[in-house]
Amino acid sequence: MGADRSGPPPAATLSGAPWNPWTIPNAIAGARLVGIPVFLWMVLSTDDGHNVNAAILYAVIGWSDYFDGFIARLTGQYSRLGALLDPVADRGLALAGMFIALRYDLLPAWAVWIVLAREALMLVLGQWALRKGVEVRINWPGRLGVGPVLAAPFWAMINFDTFAQILLFTGLALSLWATVLYARDARRQLKGDCTPSTSG
Repeated sequence: MGADRSGPPPAATLSGAPWNPWTIPNAIAGARLVGIPVFLWMVLSTDDGHNVNAAILYAVIGWSDYFDGFIARLTGQYSRLGALLDPVADRGLALAGMFIALRYDLLPAWAVWIVLAREALMLVLGQWALRKGVEVRINWPGRLGVGPVLAAPFWAMINFDTFAQILLFTGLALSLWATVLYARDARRQLKGDCTPSTSG
């Protein structure tokens, strides 16, 4: 029923697979990307960064990530383009949320800057991994860390500041742990040991 996320990545999502752009999950991912600048426009039109409608749009863009993955698993409509669009939409939304948090001082600036530095590092490492032929394998701390980081700006925009900070710190800790596991897995692949890490 689309709930099972176990097993290796589908062959249609790996390097060298056809782009296969005309799928329902890709349409959802494209709508998510279009929604990000709309969200930014709505929040930047305010004086203090608090906008319930913008927060709702932000939440819809975030939650639709799980929806397009569910649809892909349910229908089998996997594609290489979808595998690339999903993280772009996720990171784009995270960056938009962190930008708003900095612009309106909604979350602790030092934690936001660490999130942004980590995202920049992952972008650089991702490009390096492609050049080296390293397959980036998503780990569980990375999966679990996305939700709290993305949710923190939402709660901050609707004035649940303490809860927003708890989510941000939790997501940040998981994301940094995931980064360590990514680096360790990449090193193992470069050494010729392709056994996935059992820590995440």
